[in-house]
Amino acid sequence: MKGFLKKTLGVCFIGLGLGILLVLLLPLTGWLFLIGAIIMIVGFIWLAC
Repeated sequence: MKGFLKKTLGVCFIGLGLGILLVLLLPLTGWLFLIGAIIMIVGFIWLAC
């Protein structure tokens, strides 16, 4: 059960990061773009654990 919750959280992080990246691809150089990328990376790391 704990592993399932962890994977779900990781997928949520990746989804959130992708959403931010897709919405904010217009201003390519921006803090929000960077935040989206970081959230996505954290999601992948979370899934890898």
